Amino acid sequence: MTSLLLRQGRLVTDPEATVDVAIQDGAIADIGPHLDVSSDQVIDLEGRLISPPFVESHIHLDSALTAGQPRWNQSGTLFEGIEIWRERKQSLSIEDVKERAIAALKLQASQGVLFVRSHADVSEPTQTPLKALLEVREAVKDWLTLQVVAFPQDGIYSGTGNAERLREALELGADVVGGIPHYELTREDGVRSIQYVFDLAQQYDRLIDIHCDEIDDEQSRFLEVVAAEAIRRNMGERVTASHTTAFGSYNDAYAFKLMGFIEQAGINFISNPLINLTLQGRTDTYPKRRGLTRVKELWQNKLNVSLGHDCIQDPWYNLGSGNLLEVASMAVHACQMTGKDELIACYEMITTNGAKTLQISDRYGLEIGKPANLIVINAEDAIAAIRDRAVVCHVISQGNHLVSTTPAMTTWQISV
Repeated sequence: MTSLLLRQGRLVTDPEATVDVAIQDGAIADIGPHLDVSSDQVIDLEGRLISPPFVESHIHLDSALTAGQPRWNQSGTLFEGIEIWRERKQSLSIEDVKERAIAALKLQASQGVLFVRSHADVSEPTQTPLKALLEVREAVKDWLTLQVVAFPQDGIYSGTGNAERLREALELGADVVGGIPHYELTREDGVRSIQYVFDLAQQYDRLIDIHCDEIDDEQSRFLEVVAAEAIRRNMGERVTASHTTAFGSYNDAYAFKLMGFIEQAGINFISNPLINLTLQGRTDTYPKRRGLTRVKELWQNKLNVSLGHDCIQDPWYNLGSGNLLEVASMAVHACQMTGKDELIACYEMITTNGAKTLQISDRYGLEIGKPANLIVINAEDAIAAIRDRAVVCHVISQGNHLVSTTPAMTTWQISV
């Protein structure tokens, strides 16, 4: 007896034919047309799309669902958001963060997200955001995998004790080391902060995810420092540069040179199109910059790019529904990736590319023997899923049927 049998779905990797997927003991036991097996539970997919789950590569769960607290971000800028969050986090408690974070994760999981990397602000002496998210990581582990980044929101060298708190966060169990070099007081401090992040990652055997050049300033060039450190230390696949929005403002001569260094480094990139289209270019008149990194060019150069929300209803972004298909759709438009291969690439940026960024590819995917984490989408292929922002009808987590959602039905009331 298999625990679950999915009948007649279309694999996202080969949507032309329908297959069955048998799940047993939390793993994918078999994939093939018309499997001759019995099961405790059978779900007829009626030709819908079977996909590995969505991967949320970049989110701040500690601030999620706080929009308007204590006030709205009227300028819409990154820096007003930081100031508002500095006020809001003075009243944080473990239970406050946990309640909002789990609510946000349930919102995302119901829409097909089963792997999440969240940044936790470690700039405060209490370490409340980090401690709360470490408890959340444990609380949700039976249905979602959460990676926690120790993120020094206020900088490493811009405040007394921040460097020590970053190290303490790793001692407490953070999975990833973060940084924000463009928010340090000087260029020299920014370079030093990156080196410190790499030192800690090597010492504690952690991944790296740096908020890098999230600014419109074309002179913010910390991405080259991240690439250089990754090359020197041979750590490319374990290193991620998030945002890198200044890359979109660099002159082409410098950008072309930098692209060569990045290819040599082999680091990962995360773009957050919803939030960066909103935050960046605020001081521009016209023409107004899109405020995104060079997603299309990075993909064309075979670099690993994934997508994230960054924010869901918080001081930086008042919107956000948790739906990664909305994020992919925005990338398609803002990055002008409307060709067939480009559309499929944008879908991969919220699935397999994200798995590579989080370093979970060995336990992710639609393969026999892999953990049974998959979703069923009301679409015939990946392009239709993005086009229609299709409903995720079923979410299977670790072999368990976690969520079902029935697509809306439209009925004409008059003859036309």
